[in-house]
Amino acid sequence: MHVREQLHTDRQVASTRGRRFGPLRSGLLISAVAAVTVTLLPATASAVPDEARTADQAAARVAEASHELEVVSEQLNDARVLLAEHQAAATTAGEAVVAAEVQLAALDGQIRRLARSAYTGSGMSQLDLLLTSDSSDELVSSLSTLEAIAEHTDEVLTEVEQASEEAAGSRETAAAATAEARRVVDEIAAKQQELERNVADYQRQYDALTVQQQQEVARAHGGESLPAPSGVTAPSSAAQAAVDTALAQLGDPYVWGAGGPNAFDCSGLTSYAYAAAGVMLPHSSRAQSQMGVPVSRSELQPGDLLFFYSPVSHVAMYIGNGQMVHASTSGQPVKVASVDAMGSFNSARRIAG
Repeated sequence: MHVREQLHTDRQVASTRGRRFGPLRSGLLISAVAAVTVTLLPATASAVPDEARTADQAAARVAEASHELEVVSEQLNDARVLLAEHQAAATTAGEAVVAAEVQLAALDGQIRRLARSAYTGSGMSQLDLLLTSDSSDELVSSLSTLEAIAEHTDEVLTEVEQASEEAAGSRETAAAATAEARRVVDEIAAKQQELERNVADYQRQYDALTVQQQQEVARAHGGESLPAPSGVTAPSSAAQAAVDTALAQLGDPYVWGAGGPNAFDCSGLTSYAYAAAGVMLPHSSRAQSQMGVPVSRSELQPGDLLFFYSPVSHVAMYIGNGQMVHASTSGQPVKVASVDAMGSFNSARRIAG
């Protein structure tokens, strides 16, 4: 192949590689940076209240502690969702590093081939060409070839420089994403320790209550348990599968941070139910409150998710006739209750149907 033809082929290869690498730069790195700049969680909920002096005070304070512990638990769930996003960002940035290094190696090989071509070709310099050319036409042709080599070499050098800078930037992005993921892990660990202390204190106070007082706590946080409906018809197959799965968990215990199959917290139950329908939801009531489409209370259908408190810290599933199924609080199994039992309705979202 003549030198001029080889240059044309190399230019096409370099151009194609550049086009392949361009979307990599604009896509992978933007998504990675976006993932590492997610706003972190609000402050942890306050500690469990002091000891009560009367049985009624104890019941009221345990009910309050139950809600605050659920807030902390849902913050932990939300932190785990954020952690997964940060880890994905670190993986994406790492892939960008590998792609940049592959591109750099390919371009470096191109420069070496150009150098060999220049040194082994018929012309080395304008002076050599002038002394060795047999005619003016041959001189002009050889000079043009030499200029093309120089021009193409400059193009390839520019590509190498861009690829090198991209690799360095990708490494920095990966390092930042990994550091942010580690910071979220540390935050989760600290909140988990606080949660465990609060759970132990709450459980001690709860166990000291009479059965009647424990029932009062349950009614204050989650509502009175209602009989399971004989049949629920949802508007779509996905919503039907989710409703059926949620109702099949009636009687399973509430455990903070649990997502099944034998114990649940509030968002663990709804994510588990929709997973059975092929719909993946994050294990976080706040994150779930941003999924699907909003619906008003007057438009609720079985399978819709109901959210409570502001900011959101509890989720339940609507099953029709003003009722919901949910994992309400520690010491209470998954149960059916009135939508109005929580007394702090926030919003509703339709996930399927």
